[in-house]
Amino acid sequence: MYVRGQLSSADLAAFLEQTAIPIRLACRTPQDNLWMCSLWFRLVTAEAVGDESTGDKAVGDEATANGATADNWRLQCATSASADVVSFLESDPNAAFEVSTNQPPYAGVRGRGTVSIEPDPEKETLRDLLERYLGGTDSQLATTLLAPEREEVTLTLEPAVVYGWDYASRMGDVDDDDQRS
Repeated sequence: MYVRGQLSSADLAAFLEQTAIPIRLACRTPQDNLWMCSLWFRLVTAEAVGDESTGDKAVGDEATANGATADNWRLQCATSASADVVSFLESDPNAAFEVSTNQPPYAGVRGRGTVSIEPDPEKETLRDLLERYLGGTDSQLATTLLAPEREEVTLTLEPAVVYGWDYASRMGDVDDDDQRS
């Protein structure tokens, strides 16, 4: 992964781990039109800890304690196997992405890479994302998404180039309320 901008790969990984806002994922349709969607994501590292089958481990205290680093990270999303974005990425796995704050001071990560698609019959990625974004699986939305008849897939974005920014130092005097006038 080639890192550009003012933030290191470790800084980018820390931002992505701490920021529970959706990723904006852009790809191309089979007709070569642009397509963008917002999805929940999690940060994973491809270290030799975690899932025996993939080597993936969610980044966090446990991963860091087991020797995982923030230098070899990927982003994972969950979606329905029948979602349009799945067929688009099957046709062309190249994608661009952005995860950025909407309120000042602005910070974020954007980049491009390739996406792989794997079935998730146990809905492990989705369950993890429900915990991350909703704090649990005790909601009507979670019940609907975890329904046994629903087929889920995991989208894994392997970044090729990433760019990070954090404007906190130059926007320290900007009040969020000033932006709404």
